[in-house]
Formats: sequence, structure tokens, C-alpha cells
Amino acid sequence: MPVDIGATKVTSIHRVAYQNLRKHLGLEPREETLWDRVQQIVLPDEDLLQHFDVDTRPLFAGPPDYFKPIELSGDRFRDQWNVVRKRPENGFYYDIVESPLTGEPTLDDLDKFSWPDPDDPGIVRGLGQRAAALHEQTDYAVVFHLSATIVHTSQYLRGFEGWFMDIALRPNFMAALMDRILEIHLRTINNLFREVNGAHVDVVFLSDDLATDRGPMISPASYRELLKPRHHKLIETVKNHTDAKILYHSCGAVHHFIDDLIEIGVDAINPVQVSAQGMETSYLKESFGNRITFWGGIDSRYFLPQGSVDEVKAEVKRVIGDLAPHGGYVLNFVHNAQPDVKPGNICAMIETAREVGTYPISV
Repeated sequence: MPVDIGATKVTSIHRVAYQNLRKHLGLEPREETLWDRVQQIVLPDEDLLQHFDVDTRPLFAGPPDYFKPIELSGDRFRDQWNVVRKRPENGFYYDIVESPLTGEPTLDDLDKFSWPDPDDPGIVRGLGQRAAALHEQTDYAVVFHLSATIVHTSQYLRGFEGWFMDIALRPNFMAALMDRILEIHLRTINNLFREVNGAHVDVVFLSDDLATDRGPMISPASYRELLKPRHHKLIETVKNHTDAKILYHSCGAVHHFIDDLIEIGVDAINPVQVSAQGMETSYLKESFGNRITFWGGIDSRYFLPQGSVDEVKAEVKRVIGDLAPHGGYVLNFVHNAQPDVKPGNICAMIETAREVGTYPISV
């Protein structure tokens, strides 16, 4: 049964938890490689991945040549979408403190907006060689992480209040905003696959949260009108370049949308947030398990930060017993391992997976 750590920006480890884990394992101290500044997650080092016999390796776009984050006072910065983020004193992450399209922006404002450049050469530099090396010289699954969110990018640009108001009261403007974002993502994807041979990629990762802990973030009708066709276009564009499987990330009670996601070409769903309403693993396997793969599922809200080693082992066995029979399961945390996750519990998770995760599953 495959195990993933660090193949995407939502299946990795916060820098604090990572250093704790390395120390726990007795691995040589190293300065971590920060992958995502906002989430403060790392690219795990190869020695740790090999220690746990992790089955995945990441592939992702590089930083643009012609834009660098604009550093502001008070541990704030402005990103390439003109969104300002700040890390509070002693905080673990960066929060949005300024969205560039607040108020009631118009279509004219969209025309005037300074959009990121999808043709920047830094984005694609060296990707073809890395993909080829991973594909030809290793047996790891190559996971191509595409940062192509439509929900989140539009939320960050409008601010969350403005975003929800537009969904309800100005859907035509929201559609126009989403189309601008989609156009940038499509051009970026086409540029990336001009550099990367699609045959060298095993999994392509896409992400957009559609749900909260309790249910859909927006109505299924609004999803099908505004987001589903645009997500479908993203997936179609990817599939024009590769036969890789599509891994889609949405936190929360995403079961409301799994049928829709399968319909537009999604092959695997992450993070399988088992603490959310209606996300019981037995139900998910019974309802969707012959049509989609589950990727994640090991609770990071209670078991990994607060549970005992024995509790973690029992939970891992339970999840594997529900999701892994007959295939269709990749084990990982529910989202990134956070600073309070106990290193011993991460070890217990992986050790238990290796102990009971051999087919045929008999947990």
C-alpha cells in the first residue's frame, strides 16, 4: 500500500514538526527547505523519505524570474496576486491582511489589474530534466503539483466576505473573475507541459476547497454553475498532455461533490478529512471506493497531535481496513502535519502502515 509524505503542498510537514521529527529519528540536523511560505511547510529531505520508504516524489513549478515577493514591515509580504499576508508574533502561518479587489470591483477593474505572468521562464526552468530523472532513474510515483486554484485565488483577491457576496449577488462578476484566473492557470499548465514530458508524470495534483467541516462551502447548484465547468477545463487541459491520474484536494465534507468530481475526470481525492461531517471511511469506501482512490485519511486533528502511540496505531489499522481493501488507498496525514503533531505518532503511523498494508489487506 503506497505511502505519501511531501509530494504536495497539502501532504507535507510544518517546519516545526519536521525538525522535531528529524531529531526524534536521530537524523543529522539540516536547515529545512521551505516549500510554502504561507503554510510554513518544508520539502522533506531525501534521507527522511528513504527512512520511511516513502513512495512519492514531488515535481512543481519554479519561482518566476521577474517577480519576487515584496517584503513589507511587520513580517508582511505582497505576493504575485497583490495579496498581502502577515505572520503574527509567535504565529505559525501567514494570514491574509489585505485583498486587492475589495469593495465592489467592476469588469474594468479586472482589465486594469496587474495579473501574474504565466509565461515567466523561471516557472518551467529545469522541470523537464527533474521529471525525466525521477521517471527514468527511480521507482517513485512522480506527483506534479499544479498550483491552479480557482476558489482560493478568487477568495484571496476579493476577500472572503466579498467572495461570498459575489457568489450570491454578483455571479456574473464572479464568473468573469474566475475566467481571468482560469486563463492564467491554463497558459501556465500548457507552458509546464511543453517543458515536461507527460509520460514522465504519474499523478497530477489540483486543489480547491469546496466544503467546510459541516457541509458544502457553497450550494451544489452554484458549484455546478461557476466551478465545475472551469475545473473540468483545467482537467481537460492536463489530460491533453498526459495520461497521469488526477489527484484533487478539498478539505471538509467533500462527499457532497465526489460524484461531480468523478464525472469531470478526478481519479483520487485528498485529504479525506475524517473529522468532517459525513466523511466516515466505511461510508466513503462503500459509496465511491470502486470509482475513486482515497489519499490521506489519518486524522491530524486529534490522533496525531493528541493521541497515544497505541491510539494512532489503532486508528491507522481502522482506516486501512476501511479504505485499502482491493486497492484505491494512499496513506497520508489529513492535510499537512502541524507543529503540535508528535514525532513518535508519525513514526507509529508509518510503521503500522508498513506492518498491515500488504495486499491482500486483512486488518
